[in-house]
Amino acid sequence: MGSVKNMTSGSPLRILFSFALPLMVGNVFQQLYTMVDSMVVGKVLGLNALAAVGNGEWLNWLVLSMIQGFAQGFSIRLAQDFGANDIGRLKKTYVTSLRLSILCAAGVLCFAFAALRPILHLLHTPAEIFPITVTYLSVIFAGVPIVMAYNFLASVLRSLGDSQTPLKAMIAASVCNIILDLLFVIVFHWGVAGAAAATLIGQAVSAVICYLSLRKIEIIRTPKSERRLDRGIAAELLRLAAPFAFQNVIISVGGLVVQFVINGYGVLYIAGFTATNKLYGILEIAAISYGFALTTYVGQNYGAGQTRRITRGVHTGVLMGIVTSALISAVMFLFGRHIVGAFISGDPKDAAATVEIAYHYLCVMAAFLPVLYLLHIYRSSLQGLGDTIMPMVSGGAELVMRILTILILPRLIGNEGLFWAEVLAWAGADVVLVSSYYIRMADIGKRFIKKEAE
Repeated sequence: MGSVKNMTSGSPLRILFSFALPLMVGNVFQQLYTMVDSMVVGKVLGLNALAAVGNGEWLNWLVLSMIQGFAQGFSIRLAQDFGANDIGRLKKTYVTSLRLSILCAAGVLCFAFAALRPILHLLHTPAEIFPITVTYLSVIFAGVPIVMAYNFLASVLRSLGDSQTPLKAMIAASVCNIILDLLFVIVFHWGVAGAAAATLIGQAVSAVICYLSLRKIEIIRTPKSERRLDRGIAAELLRLAAPFAFQNVIISVGGLVVQFVINGYGVLYIAGFTATNKLYGILEIAAISYGFALTTYVGQNYGAGQTRRITRGVHTGVLMGIVTSALISAVMFLFGRHIVGAFISGDPKDAAATVEIAYHYLCVMAAFLPVLYLLHIYRSSLQGLGDTIMPMVSGGAELVMRILTILILPRLIGNEGLFWAEVLAWAGADVVLVSSYYIRMADIGKRFIKKEAE
């Protein structure tokens, strides 16, 4: 049975932490190579190159988030089937989700290249960084099938309780990416295209590692005669995954609006926000890991009909999230200025101004980091229950709060208003997610009590 893990028994704290820890370590390596990417670009290629990469960040996330949305949405059903010990359905779900992933990758690839230049024009991308942004994103988007392969395979492994293999894959990808970054940018002088190519090759390495591990798991092996798309399961998978993907698209649209406004403040602001956004992954590194853990944990226990165990697990996740976010915030307050400074070079006066912008933005986000952790915990718990609609609605709340904040606050309090868009977006999403989770759990509890009475 390979390295799969059943989460329907045992201490929730031990299970969640032991599952999330490898994911956190893997995310550390992922953020490490993301930071090295930015440091190499910022230090070797200059502020314009760093601003160009940052200018394409939200468009890149728009494409990536669609891929992640479909991959993670498909894995919800896999976790529930595994928790219910319905191996026959698990096999059918796996085969169908694999075929749907191939179709989704093709669709996202076409969208990415069709939208690239029009969206950059809509963002009023400064002329001096426009061609650099196009070059960077063109290489990144060419690797959409690779990114889908890794995200799908890693999501399947996580849904079956395996967080060790994604860790190994991410470590290998990080080492590969860092080495190739230095080689392509510093030695070969390939510019931002070299940084993008290094990222894609690293992703390909991680996808191969996940695939080789998945082949060893017997419970999803399916004879060739049964490897066909099940239309009923496909419809259910798309019902779960489409809102998940659309939720990410909504969030990305809000980010694009923020980028549009930031572009109007010039290259220094773009570079400053880019430097801090490269640390965004460090800020939410544990939140993402706890979220993956809870989606799998809740999904398996929901499939097994263990509602009280779900409640215990989610409350444990909340406590873990608050403690972890407080520790990370403290580190950012103490060392954040030095960290963002590592991304920035150029004229001393411009560099100093950029560092101040970046550190100010970082402090605002760090001060309210528990709000972001609650967002991940409750959103992932709802998704584990098979509810991808309310998380999508929360994405709408994020969109509204981001747009209102970035358009209104700067008019009222000046440039200070630019730094609050993310925090208020998190808060808007939390209002939807926390209330939805408890309403959903109350309804599920009533249904299970009624079922037991019958």
